[in-house]
Amino acid sequence: MSDAGAGDLPSPDVSPTPETEKYWAAAAEGRLLVMRCADCDRFYHPPRARCPDCLSENTEWTEASGEGEIYAHSVTRQMGPPYHEATPYVVAYVELEEGPRMLTNVVTDDPEALSVGQSVEAVFHETEDGEYAIPRFRPV
Repeated sequence: MSDAGAGDLPSPDVSPTPETEKYWAAAAEGRLLVMRCADCDRFYHPPRARCPDCLSENTEWTEASGEGEIYAHSVTRQMGPPYHEATPYVVAYVELEEGPRMLTNVVTDDPEALSVGQSVEAVFHETEDGEYAIPRFRPV
């Protein structure tokens, strides 16, 4: 599941909760899920049982396109283990085509070339135990 430009970003194991199990299982299959409120039709992330806008429990999982754009980003140049070896790397908010913003990494060999508004697409990096995957993004 790795891709070119992924750098050496660690992909630590995740501990799904009942609310996040479907999200992590879909990521392991290379699919990005977000939650949608069936009452107010709002998409949101991270996953949670209640809509953060109208507090409805009438929510459902929806497969996202995996496309979006960089809303904000920062290049991390110093970090302790295990991320030290991966520096410099990019931490970003990506605004998905469906609307929610995700805190994530943008994987690239040229962090300085990234810009706000740049189009990105989801990539999935298998966790160390191989059970799940972590959604990240790369420029398109």
